[in-house]
Amino acid sequence: MIAPALRTERLVLRGHAPDDLAVLAAMWQAPAVYQMIGGAPRPDEEVWIRLLRSIGQWQAFGYGSWVVADDTGVVGEIGLIEARRAIDPPLAVPEVGWTLAPAAHGRGYAHEALCAALAWADGQGIVHTTCIIDPGNTPSLKLAAKVGYVPVRDATYKDHPIHVLERRP
Repeated sequence: MIAPALRTERLVLRGHAPDDLAVLAAMWQAPAVYQMIGGAPRPDEEVWIRLLRSIGQWQAFGYGSWVVADDTGVVGEIGLIEARRAIDPPLAVPEVGWTLAPAAHGRGYAHEALCAALAWADGQGIVHTTCIIDPGNTPSLKLAAKVGYVPVRDATYKDHPIHVLERRP
């Protein structure tokens, strides 16, 4: 399966492509992005592996992540992942994640894209999902709550505290 294209009023969510590497690497190397997601910039090699994982998850699981674009170009990534993170206890349902470039922050894009992705997931019967959020990432915590995620526990991931949230039917 390949990622289906989703459209919102201002955005297009589409599958990842190798040509997305440069813009995604720039996003993952922006302090406003990585400070709340791991605390360090991601090298191009890691972004490349994430990009390939995003393509492959559609084949392996029938769901995955999308690149988010507005009329200026790529502004982020959003979707469902099987990260198999080293979190105890492990995450038991698909994880939802979102990341937008700093230029897209504060414009409502994350909410718009997340609603589209979750509507697609709901339509596929994937109605129970989880997400992990840094305790200091107030905007993402507010967004998660707005779309129905509730805190279920605190955990540690890569030596950093995180909140684990779930969205259930």
